[in-house]
Amino acid sequence: MRALVVDHTAKAHLSPAQVADPVLAPGEALVQVEAFSLNYGEVVGATNPDTPDGAVIGWDAAGVVAQAAADGSGPAAGTPVVTLGEAGWAELRAVPATRLGIVPDGADFGAISTIPVAGLSALQVLRRMGQLLGRRVMITGASGGVGRYAVQLAARAGAEVVAISGNPARERGLKSLGAHEVYTDPAEVGRPVFAVLDNVGGRQLVDAFAALQAGGVLVSVGRSSEADAVLPPKALQGTDGRHDRSIRTFFLFADPTTDFSADLTWLAAEVAAGRLDPGISWRGPWTRYDEAAQALLDRRLHGKAVLDVA
Repeated sequence: MRALVVDHTAKAHLSPAQVADPVLAPGEALVQVEAFSLNYGEVVGATNPDTPDGAVIGWDAAGVVAQAAADGSGPAAGTPVVTLGEAGWAELRAVPATRLGIVPDGADFGAISTIPVAGLSALQVLRRMGQLLGRRVMITGASGGVGRYAVQLAARAGAEVVAISGNPARERGLKSLGAHEVYTDPAEVGRPVFAVLDNVGGRQLVDAFAALQAGGVLVSVGRSSEADAVLPPKALQGTDGRHDRSIRTFFLFADPTTDFSADLTWLAAEVAAGRLDPGISWRGPWTRYDEAAQALLDRRLHGKAVLDVA
C-alpha cells in the first residue's frame, strides 16, 4: 500500500513510499482510509531524530471498514468510520474496535477526520471539570484544533466561555462558535474562572492559573509555546481567598484500554449534522502533504489541516 513515511532527508521529514499492508490482531478492523488530518504534535514528531526513517505515523483518519475484526467486535465491512490509532497516513490502517466510531452515511470524510485527537481531548477534559452549567470556563489556544472543539462543547454544556487567542482577528469567529469573551492573553481577564483548559503552557498557563477562583482547576492539555511555566511563590499561597486551586495533566492515550467508540460515534454525528464546526483551515490531496506539514511547522495554520486520499 501507499503511505507517507518519515524521511529525515526531506524538507518536511515526510515522503511517499510503498509499505507492507497492516497485519490485523483479532480485535482490529482493516480500514480503507479516505482522509486524514494532521496534528501539530505529530508533524513535529516526524522531525525528531529519534523517529526512525520509514516509520508510518498519524493518529486521525476516516474511511470505510474493508475487513471487520475477526473476533466480531466493531462495525461490519462497508461501514463508514472515524478512527484513532497509529500509522494513519496510509491507504489502509489496522484499528482496534474500541477506537472506531461509526459515521453517518454521506458525511464528509475530511471533516470527520479532524475529530479523534482534538474532539476527544476537548470532550474528555471538559467532562473532568464536572458540572459546567452557568460557570466560567477559560480555553487557551482557542483557535487551534482542540481549542475550537472545546469552545463549542463548553458552550453546549452551558458554560460562560472565555476564549484566549493570540490573534485578535479570531474574535468574531470564536464568538460565532459560542465564546462569550475573547482575549489575547489570560492576564486580560477581569473576573475569575471556574476552570481552564490550557493548550499553550508557559506564561499563559501561569496567568490562567492566576485567574482561577477558589477550588478551581486548570487542566494542561498542550504546550504549544514550548516554554517553561514558572509559578511565583505567591501563586500557591492562597492568601487572597482563592485557595484550593489545582493543576492537572491530561494525556489522551494514557490508558490503552479506554473505549472511545461511543464518543467518536457521537462526535461524528455532531460534525456531520453541522452542530460542531471542525475548523478546517487547509485542505488538499495527500500528494500535497509537504505543503500541509510545512504550514503547521511554520505556525501558519489555525485549525485543522486535512489531506484527502485519492
